[in-house]
Amino acid sequence: FLPLAEETGLLVELGSRMLRDSLAQLAHWRAAAYPFANCALSVNVGTRQLVDPSFYDMVVDALSETGIESDSLWLEITETALLSDVKSATVALRDLRSLGLHLSVDDFGTGYSSLTYLKRFPIEAIKIDKSFVAGLGIESEDTSIVEAVVRLGQALGLSVVAEGIESPLQLSRLRDLGCDRGQGYLFGRPRPSNLIERERTGVEV
Repeated sequence: FLPLAEETGLLVELGSRMLRDSLAQLAHWRAAAYPFANCALSVNVGTRQLVDPSFYDMVVDALSETGIESDSLWLEITETALLSDVKSATVALRDLRSLGLHLSVDDFGTGYSSLTYLKRFPIEAIKIDKSFVAGLGIESEDTSIVEAVVRLGQALGLSVVAEGIESPLQLSRLRDLGCDRGQGYLFGRPRPSNLIERERTGVEV
């Protein structure tokens, strides 16, 4: 679905709607004083979105309309999106970063990133792809790759996030390696907003 949406140009419109809806949901939670609402929001950004001339203004408008401060928003960009048009991506990322929001490289290790680009782009975090985390502590190759990415992030002053954590073994190894953050089914699965509200507060909504 997503590759087709990107190929046909619909991803720009869909991405805009997802960003606006996500920020509006967070604003609703904060207005309702839900205890879990003091959090950051991460939204994926596709290649066409990043280099679209209207994307910057859309982000500014969405933040303004919802009242969410830019420091609460993370935009996650894949390596492919960054390298599709390096010059345009660099300008776009610098403009977005000037708003005070945060930038991370998603699915790190699955593309063709250069250390030069990691230094050039104003990113703050790299996310280790779940395909490597899956073999952590089991496959020596995956373990070595994860360790190398964590060390790379530390050397460059970047936060490192592990994707796809599903077992206590993976979590334990990541902690041993000094990985900063993690996400995955071990912590919880995707849920509709009303279910999250029920589970977190114990109140029917």
